[in-house]
Amino acid sequence: MLEKIKETTEFLREKGITDPDAGIILGTGLGGLTAGINISKEIYYSEIPNFPLTTVDGHEGRLIYGELGGKRIVAMKGRLHYYEGYNTQLIALPVRVLKYLGIKYLFLSNAAGGLNPEYRIGDIMIITDHINLLPNPLIGPNDERIGARFPDMGEAYDKKLIEKAHAIADKHNIRIHKGVYLSTTGPTFETPSEYKYFRIIGADAVGMSTTPEVIVARHMNIPCFAVSIITDLGVEGKIAYTTHQSVLEEAGKTEDRMTTIMTELISSL
Repeated sequence: MLEKIKETTEFLREKGITDPDAGIILGTGLGGLTAGINISKEIYYSEIPNFPLTTVDGHEGRLIYGELGGKRIVAMKGRLHYYEGYNTQLIALPVRVLKYLGIKYLFLSNAAGGLNPEYRIGDIMIITDHINLLPNPLIGPNDERIGARFPDMGEAYDKKLIEKAHAIADKHNIRIHKGVYLSTTGPTFETPSEYKYFRIIGADAVGMSTTPEVIVARHMNIPCFAVSIITDLGVEGKIAYTTHQSVLEEAGKTEDRMTTIMTELISSL
């Protein structure tokens, strides 16, 4: 694995992507944050050695390098998913490459179904913890040069970044929640009984991504901050027919508020 990471890292450095302060992974329908980036380089995943390709609408599959909030960032406009047929080790490979490029923080976003009855469509949830129901990306041989065999996940999401983000949201009167994100394999949206079960075991929102990337980031000691955009509801009595298109539309409506929080948070690093 390390050889592939180094090969991909060297390719990107030769393309001019050097010494980024932070990495960003943008979820379904949330690629608009890139409009605020002063872009100096754009590379399609198809051009990058060892990078898997995105196959889902709303995930363009471009790596963007530039400046946001006065910091050098590398943004993944489009992520990979288990339901696309990729194993979780491959899904998280780009995170390892970002680490070797030099990122010191990782920021993530996703679209999710709200399980907490206090949530409304369009709300932003800052992720404080997660329940991973996807195969763990660290299963298999461990390379001690990359990270420890048994990494601690007691603070998967950085508490200081969460506090800063809360203050930013308060300053701009942005409605936010803090909660637990649960990841499933997808690609089906959940049944009413699954929604109920996930709520019982402690989840506030459910989606199909994010946790493999965070696990791998923490394996390499990268502090993480993540938000979920609530695009549909899995609360009894409020469950409505959900499509990928409806998720994209609702995510787009919230994008500007998410961008404000992310931009000011990155600027504060």
